[in-house]
Amino acid sequence: MKIHPLSDVQSKNIGESTSIWQYCVIFSKARIGCNCNICAHVLIENDVVIGNNVTVKSGVQIWDGVTLEDNVFIGPNVTFTNDLAPRSKQYPEQFSKTLIKKGASIGANSTIIAGHVIGEYALIGAGSVVTKNVPANTVWYGNPICQHGYITNDGTLLDMEKKDKYGNKYEL
Repeated sequence: MKIHPLSDVQSKNIGESTSIWQYCVIFSKARIGCNCNICAHVLIENDVVIGNNVTVKSGVQIWDGVTLEDNVFIGPNVTFTNDLAPRSKQYPEQFSKTLIKKGASIGANSTIIAGHVIGEYALIGAGSVVTKNVPANTVWYGNPICQHGYITNDGTLLDMEKKDKYGNKYEL
């Protein structure tokens, strides 16, 4: 495990071979798996679970109630929310839960509205606003998000008919 000396890491629940870069703040009850890369300027609250082989790029805040499964990619400045009706100094009994499933990727500057599930290997394009659940192996972008295709587990982009750029049809 590598923790930059300019970070404030209170959690002892961090897996082997994980790197945490400068200016990160990680609360004491956060759980982070093995072989993760937590880039600079990331904040991770207490009720957060991060799986193995996860990349969180710079400028991301991961609030209570968010779970990132294994092999998830979170692009720079992705915004998570956890309270659908926030008020200063008024907190819900429980924050909304957000689940990003195995292998999903979320592009830079996307906003994830609390309480949704992004399916396995789904791809959210940069600058998107996620306002609903996203099925596995689908490609979504826009504000609000709209489906624009499919994606294989290994990252081959497919159109709405599940064909790649060469016209080959896939079964997912």
